[in-house]
Amino acid sequence: MKVIYRLHAIERMFQRNISEEEVEATILDGKVIEEYKDDKPYPSFLSLKYLETKVLHVVFAKDEEDIFVIITVYEPDPKIWNDDFQTKRKKQCNV
Repeated sequence: MKVIYRLHAIERMFQRNISEEEVEATILDGKVIEEYKDDKPYPSFLSLKYLETKVLHVVFAKDEEDIFVIITVYEPDPKIWNDDFQTKRKKQCNV
């Protein structure tokens, strides 16, 4: 498996204290919760992994030769995501 980190992902990992090992565990053993099949040049995916000390989301693209391109990495915000961190909360209308 080859992993390529985009600059944006590296910056976010540094800012958020997320390691390469955590990212790679998330793409290998995590659960894909969203697919973006029309993304170019390759389809991309949002993967979720419960780690020992945090929950992680990783957005990555994957080409036909199993090269993974890490686009961004973050800990999902409970204000935006439901308790399962797999679905977003519904926006409330303020009338």
